[in-house]
Amino acid sequence: MKNKLKIQRAIKDITQAQLALSIGVSRQTINTIEKGKFVPSTVLALKMARFFEVPVEDIFSLEDND
Repeated sequence: MKNKLKIQRAIKDITQAQLALSIGVSRQTINTIEKGKFVPSTVLALKMARFFEVPVEDIFSLEDND
């Protein structure tokens, strides 16, 4: 799964730590999601979408091999 989490953070000008605190996860979780090493749960993806005020699809998208 591809993600544009880093881009969304840049748009809002927030750090990984600030995002993590806002949605109730660790900074390491945000880091591993951004690197594509961890796929968030549906609930976590929805929390991120709500935080950024965008549809989930603006942050996450499936790749051909998913």
